[in-house]
Order: sequence, then structure tokens, then C-alpha cells
Amino acid sequence: MGSVSKVYFSRTITPEQVVKMYEALGKKLEGKVAVKVHSGEDGNQNFLRPEFFKTMVEYVNGTVVECNTAYDGERNYTDKHTKLIRKHGWNDFFVVDLMDAEGPDMELPIAHPNHLKSDIVGKNLANYDSMLVLSHFKGHPMGGYGGALKQLSIGCASTAGKVNIHSAGKYVKAEEQGIVWGDLPPQDAFLESMAEAASAVVDYFKGNMVFINVMKNLSVDCDCCAIAEDPCMADVGILASTDPIAIDRACMDLIYKSEDPGRDHFLERVQRQNGEHTIDAAAAMGFGVKEYELIEI
Repeated sequence: MGSVSKVYFSRTITPEQVVKMYEALGKKLEGKVAVKVHSGEDGNQNFLRPEFFKTMVEYVNGTVVECNTAYDGERNYTDKHTKLIRKHGWNDFFVVDLMDAEGPDMELPIAHPNHLKSDIVGKNLANYDSMLVLSHFKGHPMGGYGGALKQLSIGCASTAGKVNIHSAGKYVKAEEQGIVWGDLPPQDAFLESMAEAASAVVDYFKGNMVFINVMKNLSVDCDCCAIAEDPCMADVGILASTDPIAIDRACMDLIYKSEDPGRDHFLERVQRQNGEHTIDAAAAMGFGVKEYELIEI
């Protein structure tokens, strides 16, 4: 990585513009392309629908990938999650690969481990040569915000992997998804664990990755929330980069620079959870940089 990463930005938010942002990077994803999305929890009104990403997924001839969750809802078991993916229309347009539908999970090494011994991901990750990470940038109840780094870490982790990250390595099994979320680590240890897990996925793909963050439906709550607040800010735009750290930093900076009346409410959620520490921890690990050149197109 150079000392400054390029981040492309457009205020236009359309399916066609997502493709233009990808093209602006000049980075062609080769081989079998995994396209990481958020399938959306049942009842959530803010997640980005499959229709929005259809043009982009088809452009790279990608396979939409997801993993099961580690909390109660409609996405924590393969049978329920598969039904919800169908209900939300993903199967209407795409081949969808629930990467941890069947075990055993796959463990990725972490170059600079602190909390985690490894990153536990869905085993089907091994079937792909490159990855396009399509992130809906928004707030998050636990992480403060959700963007590219969260998609890489929590998003690519299997159920056991999510437990591993949330517990900062203390728990590595879901115990039939009956884990009691009681004895959680300090918040910064969780955020640092997210950075560690993200680094493992980036290392695995050896640079064959593209990140697109869509700043739309800016709620303080994640798409994993069945009951989520409505968006508190107006839509901002689309960003694209080959650096997951720089793109998340650029999104946060756009929030700070915004004069939208809902900005302070959004920032309160991020800051309450110390969300930007994930960006700092990731940068300290060296798989990207916080410094960027924002190129508006």
C-alpha cells in the first residue's frame, strides 16, 4: 500500500453509477468473483435491495455471498436464512452462496494477532479468486458504524467466527447458537478484533478486492436490526476504493463535513461505541491507510 490511497466519490446514487465507480478504479476482478452484500434482517426497512446491486453483480459475473448470524432473528440458521434471502428477492436475480451453510468452517491466519487466534469464515470462501465488497454505510448498535471493514470481518465470518470476534477470541464456538452474550470484552477489544478479522480476509485475497460503500438510508442502526430507526440524514453518495480503511475513513469524514441536521445524531451513535477505533486499529495493522485522495466524479 502507498501512503495515500485513492477514493472515488459520486453524489449520484443509481445502479448504473455503482458500475461507473467500479470502472473508475481501473481494477478488474479476475476469476470467480464473490460479491459480499448484506441480505437484510427480516423487518428491516433500510437495507439495499437486490435490484439496486443487480447491474453491478452482473457486470462482474459475480456470486452473491453471505454468512449466518450469531444472534436471534431470521438469519442465524441456514434454513431460516435461506428462506429470508428468497423472501428479500436475492434469488430472483442472483446465485446466492451462504458460505457457512455447511461446516466445517475455514480458519484464516491473522498476520498480527492480538485478540484472535484466527479468523473463522464460511468454508465456501475458498471457492473464490476475488471479492467485491458492496457495503451499505450506516450506523451500528455495537460497532458504531458499518462499512467495508465490518463487511470483511463480521460479514465474512461464520456464526462461530462472529462469536469469536464479538468475544475478542474468548468464545470460538456458538454452542448450537445458544451462546450467552453476557461476559463480553471491553469495547475496544471487540473493535480491534474486527480489524484483525478484516485483515485476514484482505490477506487471503492478496489484493484481488474492490470496495464500494453506498451512503444511502443513513440510519444509526444496522441492516441486522429487525426494528431499526429510519434514516436520520439525507443520502450522501457512493464511494469506491481498493483500500477498505481509506474508504471507511472517507465516509466518516463526509459525515463530519455534512451540514445535515441529522449529522449529530449519527455521530453520537458512532462516538458512543468508539466506532472509529476500528479504522485506527486496522491502519495500525498496515493492510491499508487512513490517508486518502478523494476524487469526485
